[in-house]
Amino acid sequence: MLPRAGWQRCRVHFQRDLVTALPRHEAPAVLALVRTIYAQPTGEAARAAMVQVLERLEPAVPKAAKMLREAEEDILACLSFPREHHSSISSQSAIERVNAEVDRQAKVVRIFPNPASLLRLATAALREQHDEWQDGKRHFSQASLAQLSADGQVLLTAGLVA
Repeated sequence: MLPRAGWQRCRVHFQRDLVTALPRHEAPAVLALVRTIYAQPTGEAARAAMVQVLERLEPAVPKAAKMLREAEEDILACLSFPREHHSSISSQSAIERVNAEVDRQAKVVRIFPNPASLLRLATAALREQHDEWQDGKRHFSQASLAQLSADGQVLLTAGLVA
């Protein structure tokens, strides 16, 4: 039986959303503060950094502080996993790379005679990605995935929340 799945919000997309709640001149400083949360070595340290960042942001930019507080669990969900998984889990990069490859191949063909032809092209691109992952070019090693299953840790669903 697989463990329960959790939700991880892409930190890059969250930061883009956060910028919309900030005056343009304050965005670089606020984003630098938020990035200190992600740089922490442990979940406890990241949560402590979150508290410190929120204390600094609430008086200056309350709207951004509110967004950060509401997204805390979603953006820190990856911290319950081994450190080597954090960068892969906390971003949509792998999913976006696969989607970009399907898009690139579809643009070469340009016109599809029917939906089945598009499905064949997308399936071929996904099979190619699967083969690359089987050859060792993957975000997670088989050993680390086996350890997660053995430990009964929560599996994570990377997601984009707009």
